[in-house]
Amino acid sequence: MSDDIHLNPLLEFDALPRFGDIRPEHVAPAIRHLLAEYGALIDRLTTDPAAPSWEGFVVPLFESGERLGRAWGVVSHLHGVMDIPPWREAYNAMLPEVSAFYAELGQNLALFRKYKALADSPEYACLSPVRQRILDHELRDFRLSGAELAEEVKPRFKAIQEELSQLAAKFSENLLDATNAHVEWIEDEAGLAGIPADARAAARAAAEKEGRAGWKFTLQIPSYLPVMQYADDRELRSRLYRAYATRASEQGKAEWDNGPLIARILALRHEEARLLGYRNYAEISLVPKMADSPAEVLGFLRELATKAKPFAERDLAELTAFARDELGLDKLAPWDVAYASEKLREARYAYSDQEVKQYFPESKVLEGLFSVIKTLYGVDITPDEAPSWDADTRFFRIQKNGALVGQFYLDLHARESKRGGAWMDSARSRSANARGLTTPVAYLICNFSGPVDGKPATLNHGDVLTLFHETGHGLHHLLTQVDELAVSGIDGVEWDAVELPSQFMENFCWEWDVLAKMSAHVDSGVPLPRALYDKMIAARNFQGGMQMVRQIEFSLFDLLVHENLAPDENGLVHVDRVLALLDEVRREVAVLFPPAWHRFPHSFSHVFAGGYAAGYYSYKWAEVLSADAFAAFEEAGAGHGSLLDPVTGECFWREILAVGGSRPTLESFVAFRGREPSVDALLRHNGMVTS
Repeated sequence: MSDDIHLNPLLEFDALPRFGDIRPEHVAPAIRHLLAEYGALIDRLTTDPAAPSWEGFVVPLFESGERLGRAWGVVSHLHGVMDIPPWREAYNAMLPEVSAFYAELGQNLALFRKYKALADSPEYACLSPVRQRILDHELRDFRLSGAELAEEVKPRFKAIQEELSQLAAKFSENLLDATNAHVEWIEDEAGLAGIPADARAAARAAAEKEGRAGWKFTLQIPSYLPVMQYADDRELRSRLYRAYATRASEQGKAEWDNGPLIARILALRHEEARLLGYRNYAEISLVPKMADSPAEVLGFLRELATKAKPFAERDLAELTAFARDELGLDKLAPWDVAYASEKLREARYAYSDQEVKQYFPESKVLEGLFSVIKTLYGVDITPDEAPSWDADTRFFRIQKNGALVGQFYLDLHARESKRGGAWMDSARSRSANARGLTTPVAYLICNFSGPVDGKPATLNHGDVLTLFHETGHGLHHLLTQVDELAVSGIDGVEWDAVELPSQFMENFCWEWDVLAKMSAHVDSGVPLPRALYDKMIAARNFQGGMQMVRQIEFSLFDLLVHENLAPDENGLVHVDRVLALLDEVRREVAVLFPPAWHRFPHSFSHVFAGGYAAGYYSYKWAEVLSADAFAAFEEAGAGHGSLLDPVTGECFWREILAVGGSRPTLESFVAFRGREPSVDALLRHNGMVTS
């Protein structure tokens, strides 16, 4: 190893990433070094005439792969949270090489044969069930990666993988650039009527930062959403809605148009499926999931739609009548929906999101969140120190009886250089070997509003739900007790079950004994009044039908676009066909119909730039599991008034969180609940029980 490589901070694996020292110029040398190191190991192991063993073959492969994965994970993470030109260039420069390496790895027939030889050897029967599961998954993934393809076909399959990786990165970048490009400048204060004071202050601060008078509003959610919910200026809402709805489409800059990328992505995914012997990409997507077939998923979604649509139609009828009778809106336009909904909520339940927000300062919410985790699982969460990528980022450690369990970074506030949305990602997975135990580390990322005008940041209830959701993912990763890298934490968990712990955590955000302890008015410090909480509970399922059919719409569209849209004779899946299919889905399940110029697919990052292709249904699928799991806490708490039951929490940790991907999720669920999941709790939580 050269001195330069030796000093490269991306190649330090015995400590946390040195974010203060890592620079874009470190990326190429470090990643190429690790690619070469991993490649040399593969060559040595595949040419070794000795029979493969777990310790001599699998362990070194996983450890070398982990080194590459951790270093590239840091680069990918910085690309997401600090998408400035130098980092974008560094990431994109190496993305083709990394994608090519993994594509070749998945097709390496010699490596596949070594794994198969181990699976067929007498040692397999002596391995633990967890290690047997890992080997079975490796063989499955090799087949899905084209290892058994004819040699003359493999180059094409590899090229598809590389191009898909580049298209996904470009899709995200286009969306971020298009989001950042649109600005609404308000010069006259009268144009701010209805917009909450904290949103106005943030807009004023944004304008001052650029040396301008007035107020600056953008398409970033903390800026966009308050306008859509509260601004009395209908024209302002209309302009922002159209800009948001047409991001990264042909209606903006040509270089940011995601339409051609969608067409290409779908064509390549279909070609990949056919090369592997599947009829469509939806079939491939479901191979490693809980659901058995696209037909099963479609049946599940359509059954939910049948139950939800009458409630959605009732919601819309009520909203339309209210907008007409109380707001003078004879025609409810799409840019009126959030505004009219907020007014209806205020009229019906005598409170607003903005009123609730004042009771949830960020620091108090975190204190309450950590208290819930401590009560359920007996762990302590305390501030810790580590280098970070932004001064706003915080770092924490989790301990049980004084022993380190895991650590996590918390980056909560929106920035222009940060990808939108919220997510959890792994910085390091738990593993154990002769050198000792490596504890897990996670990134928890959100895009909330930051502090404004000297006041602490406050979260609306939706933000609180989001924070608990991402923390649920984090706990799945951090509280694992599995020592094998491939199935530790969230690794190896079926994709349609990975949302179970995250959606499970959201339920606690509706409990009085939780909210009362994590609230303190930003000005007076008084906790959330019980009367206001009661109004929130009464409104919990407000427009629940509309919200559910919207998620079903997205899920059906995602599955059908990957099942039904084969390329035409020119090898294309034109974006017009994509939009037409979305219209068909809406006619089947939706109650709200956006304008013809709306371009939802162009910003559907989960599917076209993330891991949810033909898998967006996972949110609803896992919600059945999470609602039923939470019902165990409801049952346990029925006798003593609190759902924060440590005995049930210990069982949930032991049977769900601790085992990670080391066994099928259905087995884990049955071990926790004593039976298979039922949809009843989900329908009850969503207020869709008619009797």
